[in-house]
Amino acid sequence: MPDYLDDLRLAHVLADAADAATTDRFKALDLKVETKPDMTPVSEADKAAEELIRGQLQRARPRDAILGEEYGVEGTGPRRWVIDPIDGTKNYVRGVPVWATLISLMEAGEGGFQPVVGVVSAPALGRRWWAAKGHGAFTGRSLTKASRLNVSRVNKLADASFAYSSLSGWEAQGRLDGFLDLTREVWRTRAYGDFWPYMMVAEGSVDMCAEPELSLWDMAATAIIVTEAGGTFTGLDARPGPHSGDAAASNGLLHDELLGYLNQRY
Repeated sequence: MPDYLDDLRLAHVLADAADAATTDRFKALDLKVETKPDMTPVSEADKAAEELIRGQLQRARPRDAILGEEYGVEGTGPRRWVIDPIDGTKNYVRGVPVWATLISLMEAGEGGFQPVVGVVSAPALGRRWWAAKGHGAFTGRSLTKASRLNVSRVNKLADASFAYSSLSGWEAQGRLDGFLDLTREVWRTRAYGDFWPYMMVAEGSVDMCAEPELSLWDMAATAIIVTEAGGTFTGLDARPGPHSGDAAASNGLLHDELLGYLNQRY
């Protein structure tokens, strides 16, 4: 099996470059923000970071395809880099430090493309998380200064911490009743939002999280990190991986109950 460590090192280099670009424009008074056709915001920093990552990939991995949130798909082949230049743009443009660059390498295999490398870098929080298939998941300042990630061992809902982003998406999908029933059963709920809950599941500080509407670039990097930390990452339909347009992540011990509540009245 390929070890993917060269690709992981490259992903760190890409994240370093993106961090420098996004941090430089964070809280800039002249930051330009536009509204995309789907009514979500995009800043000049989103575009600049993706352009920077694409340029470095084209030089370092010219045969690989690239899929990014802002500029779509470029290239074909069995290897595809998936980029979210700023996950949490709404936070970014309001000066909230909870945002990150998400970089993943996906390879073609049984069941389609699957993530084999993932890096999530949140420079305003001073945090970075990463994983490569078969090598575990880690957090730290660099590859040489890192701590291994492991999901929690909590096995009862009454002891579990559940994280989410907002209520509106659950209501729009007709899943709000089941969602609220779940919140009444768990020990603690918090709406951390975006990439962060998945990283906390990987760290073991949160036991499960879910979102009702996502894109591949929101999930590819977080999925490999959660699974390499020993957790479970599926869609709400229980399909493994980041392909369902929504996500549920957990320590694995609580996953069936998590999906049961979120689907119980759907």
